[in-house]
Amino acid sequence: MLTQASEPESPVAEPALRAVPDIVRKRLARPPRGGLNFWLVAALITGIGLVLRLVNLAHPKEVIFDEVYYANEAQDLLQRGVEWNPEDNTPQYVVHPPLGKWMIGVGEQLFGYNSFGWRISAVIVGAISILLIVIAAYRLFRSTILAGTAGLLMSLDGMHFVLSRVALLDIFLMFWIVVAFFFLVLDREQRRARLLRALEDGYDPEKPGPRLKLGFRWYRLLCAISLGLACGVKWSGVYYVLIFAIAMVLFDMSARRSAGFKHWVAEGVWSDGAGWFLATFGVALFVYLNCWWGWYLSDNGYFRHWYAESNGLPHDRFIDPLVNLWHYHEEAYKFHTGLSTKHQYQSWPWQWLLLGRPVAFYWDQSGSCGAASCASEILLLGTPLLWWSFLPALVALGWLAIARRDGRAWLIMAGALTGILPWFNEMPEHRTMFYFYALPAEPFLVLAVVYVLGAIIGPPRRLRPDSDQRMVGAVVAGAYVLLVAACFAYFYPIYSGMDISYTDWFARMWLGSRWV
Repeated sequence: MLTQASEPESPVAEPALRAVPDIVRKRLARPPRGGLNFWLVAALITGIGLVLRLVNLAHPKEVIFDEVYYANEAQDLLQRGVEWNPEDNTPQYVVHPPLGKWMIGVGEQLFGYNSFGWRISAVIVGAISILLIVIAAYRLFRSTILAGTAGLLMSLDGMHFVLSRVALLDIFLMFWIVVAFFFLVLDREQRRARLLRALEDGYDPEKPGPRLKLGFRWYRLLCAISLGLACGVKWSGVYYVLIFAIAMVLFDMSARRSAGFKHWVAEGVWSDGAGWFLATFGVALFVYLNCWWGWYLSDNGYFRHWYAESNGLPHDRFIDPLVNLWHYHEEAYKFHTGLSTKHQYQSWPWQWLLLGRPVAFYWDQSGSCGAASCASEILLLGTPLLWWSFLPALVALGWLAIARRDGRAWLIMAGALTGILPWFNEMPEHRTMFYFYALPAEPFLVLAVVYVLGAIIGPPRRLRPDSDQRMVGAVVAGAYVLLVAACFAYFYPIYSGMDISYTDWFARMWLGSRWV
């Protein structure tokens, strides 16, 4: 009687909860919510990245490198809704979609047409991208330390730093890809959690019955919208539309396999995976077309009335705006595929991870540094110790993905390679390419490094109390991060355009003429 009286009364749902194997629950359960410590770390690291990028942002005061195009075109969009050629007062022919320039224009509208105004938007989206990677890394790795490491490495990367302080389009392309990735991670997590809840409520995947309904996928919709916005900055965002759409289907298959579905492939594809695969492209296309709203509303946009003018019609037909926009894209595509003009700072994709040819955005020798000869440069160069660790990290990540059968590792690998491999297809045509084309891959390359660092550190001590791996791994990982931070500090003068002696500048040209 005493034993029976001491047993707590079980709720009705208790047997169903116990029916879910622990291994299934572990695979499908949400990671714990970030507590106060996590959010303090996220805020601190994002703040470090923001402050670093704000310091002396207005220097140089003139436009540098391709700011000569995008800062001016952003102002045109604010004033006319389309890019404009002031020399002959005609529409300007441009070959990139308008969204990135609209985002630059927000800063110009708020702070004026000056160097601070046309760069501040890049700073803001750069800082937000750091925060999103911290949160996404926490959801993936379930570790505040690893999440903070991911954000810190992004904050201290020279490529991300420089492009967060100039009015070029690439930082906005990367930003929307990171946003899409963030929502993709949340969608994966939410779907698996809903599936676990169904199992806890008594759903048996091995018994025939009505199709399991898990609710609408709002995160997936937001992911598709973000991908459309990425394409609205640069067309190369379409590679991520394809990869993330495939990832959605694979996520559905993997979740059902973990839950014990016998026909997990068919269930994953036909439940809603295939539908969302197609919907992702449809939503992204719809969002992309709406990025051209200034062109639609203008009577002066380039090719805006191409069909009517070419055929002697007095006005557009109902369908002509899309017909004209299609013609615009045909001409822009011809330009991109035929772009083979030699450039001093062009490089090939195989050189990017090796830092084979960085890009000089700014150079001046008229400043004062207290030496006989001075130099001031803004060099687009990833933090060398960080970037030179990307290749071995990718090799290790591939091995771990196979050995652990870990979908997270495959997702990170796909994100990194999607930002680089498609450009190899352009090499036979000798298309002019630049190192900054690799920026969308950089967040995933950082996550690859962090994943490998997590493997080096090893599991929590509570899982392996007799192992010293965690202590040794933590020392190795900590030393690596400190070296990256020291390397960033050493190269900071040529990331920010500081006046230093010519001798000090040349000492930082580690690869000699390849970096000059």
